[in-house]
Amino acid sequence: MKQNRPVLEYRLWKGNETYTPLYFYEHIELEQILARRECEFFIKEGVTYKQVSSAKEDHLFVIYVEKYEENPPEPEDPASRGSLKLEIRELNSIKGHPLIESVYLDDHLDVLSYIGSSFTYFLNKEWERDSAELDEDRKVYVLYVTATGYEWESEED
Repeated sequence: MKQNRPVLEYRLWKGNETYTPLYFYEHIELEQILARRECEFFIKEGVTYKQVSSAKEDHLFVIYVEKYEENPPEPEDPASRGSLKLEIRELNSIKGHPLIESVYLDDHLDVLSYIGSSFTYFLNKEWERDSAELDEDRKVYVLYVTATGYEWESEED
């Protein structure tokens, strides 16, 4: 029995059970589809989309989105070439969502292990997940977090 490869389609949700196909990905691994589905936001060509739902139709995975905001596209991040870059950023729009740390990962399961977790630990602090995005323009995943207040001293200090 031949098994069909997974396919991903982003659809622009217009309400009242209507939508328009936006982007179609035929050559994509299941792990990448699952990581993308975990992201509440998706950026492509300067447009930020917010995920409203997702579905699976046989081998077709669908992510329904609505337009959230538009900005000029940002250039690709050269540091993300050859690996999967994940930025961990503090959810603080007043400060411009400061970067806490960047990690470079080998595959989308590694990405999913971060963005699918409720809590992560960086800089000797505990951070609670707020949301995640895939910025296709910059070729970067971003995890937005807030500090819980829990801190510990490193054994190396």
